[in-house]
Amino acid sequence: MSTQKRKMPRREFVKRTAAGVGGIAFTTAASYARILGASDRVRVGIVGFSDRFRQALLPAFAKVGKELNFEIVAVSDIWSRRREEGVAEIERLTGTKPRPFRNNEEMYAARVTDAVMISTADFQHAYHGVEAIQAGQDAYIEKPLAHTMDKAIAIRDAVKKSDRIVQIGTQRRSTANYQMANEYIRSGKFGDIVMAEMTWNVNQPGRWRRPQLVAAIKEQDTDWKRFLTDLPFEPWDPRKYLEFRLFWPYSSGIPDQWMVHQIDTVHWFTDLPRPRSVVANGGVYLWKDGRKNWDTATIVFDYGPLTDLSKGFQVVYSSRMTNSAGGTKELYYSNAGMLNLDTNEITPTGGLGERAAAEMGMQANLLPTMKLSEVAGGPETAANTGADSSTTANVRNWMECVRTRKKPNADIDAGYSHAVALCMTVAAMHSGRKVTFDDAKQDIVMR
Repeated sequence: MSTQKRKMPRREFVKRTAAGVGGIAFTTAASYARILGASDRVRVGIVGFSDRFRQALLPAFAKVGKELNFEIVAVSDIWSRRREEGVAEIERLTGTKPRPFRNNEEMYAARVTDAVMISTADFQHAYHGVEAIQAGQDAYIEKPLAHTMDKAIAIRDAVKKSDRIVQIGTQRRSTANYQMANEYIRSGKFGDIVMAEMTWNVNQPGRWRRPQLVAAIKEQDTDWKRFLTDLPFEPWDPRKYLEFRLFWPYSSGIPDQWMVHQIDTVHWFTDLPRPRSVVANGGVYLWKDGRKNWDTATIVFDYGPLTDLSKGFQVVYSSRMTNSAGGTKELYYSNAGMLNLDTNEITPTGGLGERAAAEMGMQANLLPTMKLSEVAGGPETAANTGADSSTTANVRNWMECVRTRKKPNADIDAGYSHAVALCMTVAAMHSGRKVTFDDAKQDIVMR
């Protein structure tokens, strides 16, 4: 039984998205190659001058763009204030003044860009991604890729049918310590994963709130219908426009924003494409400010081979916005110990000790204590999701792949996998039931 009714069939979604950019005969792969060869410059358009772009992606671009000869030439935002701020801030950090556009249709019709960076509201990422592919653009698309299956399938299919380079904003895949962890787990030295515990805790009543902007914005200064994309129409609501992370279907909140980063590492380290099942519990326990998305969540995933239920492990993801104890953690366990991606240490913590092993005629199974860098080689880099080395590395990898046409670290398959896990999570949250997945139908099933 499907738990998510598709608001729009996939073909219609792609068709409507393509029509939305005017049906223009966009740049072909061959002409795109000639453009790069002619000027050796990649012209980038910004789709959405968001907080994420301002605080993380723009500083990352400023660090590596000039070296790789990428230039921001356009900024598209439906809110006049954001357009003006975007032009000024991009010029301040990069030295180049981009051309402002009221919307993506205008920008693509002008044919001034070769690639785009998309950092709009959570529910818009896939929609704007399909738009970009239809316009012949390479794209950097912020996470989550999608939180409904129709959008996840649409963007995956659009990318697969194209020759565009698309990087998803799950930047851990470009981060040194996570790459070392991936190599270490794949080497077999860690042993089989038996459990992973992940947390993301803050104590911020103002997290994802924008009260000053909510009071300042006027409907006539933006384009509410374009903001809704293909969602059912509802009257203007400045909170849903600016504080979208607090309201479904604009976002699921904690899973959209934080969980996808961490669950993506499970897929990466194990080559498992999705969870076998998901259950979830939580609610709005403290910050009763009109939000609909939970301020506290515990989500339990079952992972393992899809054809062998005798093997597998559990992932417990917990997050609260009401007490910051524990912070952000990713702990992987085997029978022999623990891999801590906060400290970048491998330890025998919790491993099978001599006494317990001897009682069953077994040998102790304990990992040595060491740093990840000692077993994998290379510098250590702590995880961070702001204007940081991780985001810079992911932007650099995208730029390099645009030039070489090689597969980026966080490619569309990685994005689709985290989108499936996210859609399963959302269904579990909304239904209170155990959720599985039908690969043949590419849809969610509730038990």
